[in-house]
Amino acid sequence: MSLSDSRILGYPYYKCLRGLFAAMTLRDDPGLIPSSWRFIEVAMNIQLRKAKIEDAPALAELMNLAGEGIPAYLWGQMADPDEDIMAFGARRVARTEGGFSYTNAYVATAGDAIAGMLLAYPLPDPYETGPLDDIPAVVRPLVELESRVPGAWYVNAVATASVYRGKGIGHHLMKFAEQLADEANTRSVTLIVAEENIPAVKLYRKLGYNVVERRGIVDYPGCSHTGDWILMQKSLWRTP
Repeated sequence: MSLSDSRILGYPYYKCLRGLFAAMTLRDDPGLIPSSWRFIEVAMNIQLRKAKIEDAPALAELMNLAGEGIPAYLWGQMADPDEDIMAFGARRVARTEGGFSYTNAYVATAGDAIAGMLLAYPLPDPYETGPLDDIPAVVRPLVELESRVPGAWYVNAVATASVYRGKGIGHHLMKFAEQLADEANTRSVTLIVAEENIPAVKLYRKLGYNVVERRGIVDYPGCSHTGDWILMQKSLWRTP
């Protein structure tokens, strides 16, 4: 995940959250995606639109879910001792700069409810990691993996609210990420996932993603996985 943000705790915050999953500002129209972008409409009348600033609390929750709890862990180190961590995270998401900004997100809605979220943008090329020793150990393997695919379209986070799971929303959000990548003339889509997250890995393989590299997961409070983070990539190269 990529952020251009302030320094905290002696290391650059943007590098810290970049490693979780060059920010691209989305189009200014706050409504539904134009028909030329082939916006999705799936079961239960789910529709896709660009995220709005008022979506920030729901986005923070879904980003934390997709990020395996690492966003909350990092936000907790930044927030005041008596401050609610997710409220702090929502304020960060409500900012207009950085990869974690709501301006880089799309939401799948069911009526007024947010059913799912996609956070995606192109990785910088060249990708400068900076001194890895300045990056928290928990995030370092993720930054290393991202640096292996400079210029790729990066799915930083994709998540579905629990009550809407099993309805194909995640599948459609991933396909839409590929549409965004195609519009941006990038040659591949990439993501990072815990190898032990079997349902997610199974979905990505079904969609045509292959494992490129891996790095060991560094334990952190609330970590639910051991083993490796895996970098997966799907080529969008088309022969003329």
